[in-house]
Amino acid sequence: MGFPTTRMRRLRSSETLRRMVREHELTRDDLVLPLFIVEGLAQREPVASMPGVFRFSVREAVDECKRVRDLGVPAVILFGIPQQKDARGSGADRASGIVQESVAAIRGAVDDLCIITDVCLCEYTDHGHCGIVDGESVDNDPSVERLAAIALSHARAGAHMVAPSDMMDGRVAAIRSALDANGFENLPILSYAAKYASAFYGPFRDAVESTPQFGDRRSYQMDPPNRREALREMQLDLDEGADALMVKPALSYLDVLAEARRRFDVPLAAYQVSGEYAMIQAAAQNGWIDGERAMHEALVSIKRAGADWILSYAAADVAARLR
Repeated sequence: MGFPTTRMRRLRSSETLRRMVREHELTRDDLVLPLFIVEGLAQREPVASMPGVFRFSVREAVDECKRVRDLGVPAVILFGIPQQKDARGSGADRASGIVQESVAAIRGAVDDLCIITDVCLCEYTDHGHCGIVDGESVDNDPSVERLAAIALSHARAGAHMVAPSDMMDGRVAAIRSALDANGFENLPILSYAAKYASAFYGPFRDAVESTPQFGDRRSYQMDPPNRREALREMQLDLDEGADALMVKPALSYLDVLAEARRRFDVPLAAYQVSGEYAMIQAAAQNGWIDGERAMHEALVSIKRAGADWILSYAAADVAARLR
């Protein structure tokens, strides 16, 4: 029935009623905090293009993980930045590499925090691409071999979950095979299954020094206009052994996330990427918006679209307010 019998405002008239009929509630258990850890760094450094975000030394990353755990955030995802880079990303799978050292240190100090590791080559290569290059193109199959070796090294260091973010074809199957063959058959894979060639990654590339030295990543990351292709990517990754799937970026691709939620009965993650985070922070610093409310609204929209896990640089701050 319509107005005046039906008045939708009746259930909005007080905060108590609004809470009682609220369809989606953001909780601390929804959140994952990305951390940048720099080899050889003496103390934390602010990331200029990401207000409130820092690059950490291993020791300070451990302290940050203790703080995050105490705030109730259940997981972090680690991005390592080595001192030396080369064409093969040789430091990515070293047993003494920055991520491997960080995982061991965090696990030794914070035993009830889920440690996810980003598996990619872009932070480790001098050319900034996510794989092995042949001329000015990325060679898929040799790249997949390197990615499997990186994931295995993270598993041996003690990671609770590995997250390949490269978008090479077949990398989930190769990683699953390498893990299973080495006794890590119970280690889950969170696949960046629908990772778009987005303009919103700029601040991240500043933070990890991974801007490509030639070309761009559009030959292997997804074309932004495509949605059906993303669902095909997701199905392929599930068939290859992925345990959970990610959509990246989040806010510009909520339709992809919602469609994935309708189709797949697996955990779904969405990444509020650096540019999405930085826009809200910059607008708040200029007094144009209420930053806390805008950030909460953005994260709720990601959950409403279907995400089980939300990767956000605001995770710790939001968790503190939720508590």
